Amino acid sequence: QVQLVEAGGGLVTAGGSLRLSCAASGRTFSSYGVGWFRQAPGEEREFVSRISRTGLIPFYADSVKGRFTISRDNAKNTVYLQMHSLKPEDTAVYYCAAHSRLSPSSRVSEYDYWGQGTQATVSS
Repeated sequence: QVQLVEAGGGLVTAGGSLRLSCAASGRTFSSYGVGWFRQAPGEEREFVSRISRTGLIPFYADSVKGRFTISRDNAKNTVYLQMHSLKPEDTAVYYCAAHSRLSPSSRVSEYDYWGQGTQATVSS
């Protein structure tokens, strides 16, 4: 069982930056692949980024590639999402999620554990 708690959301102007964090409980956090997803009002939840168990293999949605960086510190049971050059269309509730599958995944349905989300709002 893993419990996830996101933090770091807020209000920024376009072009600004935010750093989200996802703190996990449990001694086996390094056994889980972790992803970030986001959901804007009236939209479906969408994949943003994911990172492997070791933290060596990140992957990004095309919409955020080159602007967002995912990382993890297994010693601190924490995953980060550094967001730069933010755009109004990045406005959403951001969720971190974890799965225990052997293969990496970008699908909402394949993640077993979810945080409560943190709101990021980018004004124009």
